[in-house]
Amino acid sequence: MRISGITIKDNKRLAVSLTGIYGIGFSRAKDILAQVDIDPEKHAGNLSKDEENLIRTAVGELRIEGDLKREISENIKRLKDIKSYRGSRHDKHLPGRGQRTKTNSRTVRGNVRRTMGSGKRKLEKK
Repeated sequence: MRISGITIKDNKRLAVSLTGIYGIGFSRAKDILAQVDIDPEKHAGNLSKDEENLIRTAVGELRIEGDLKREISENIKRLKDIKSYRGSRHDKHLPGRGQRTKTNSRTVRGNVRRTMGSGKRKLEKK
């Protein structure tokens, strides 16, 4: 089954297989299925053509995939353009919501953990 150019896995439950679409999580998938009155436990491969079309129309009303990605990138670009704090954190590839960066986000900051491992022992023996 294909929805918005995305192939939905037929061997999984419908509520889970809809999460393969960017912008649809598990709770949103359950809401869509409740709206069109289809059992979320049903497998995607066992749907009739009418049920598939109902799901396609319900998903078609949502902002998903490319449109959603475009909107998110525009929002980030706007934050960078107005030189907000969050925009500057995006520029530096750092967390922007108050997370700790001294010990977290090591790979982003180049802050590699150096323990009393092999490196210091070799130096002490010489």
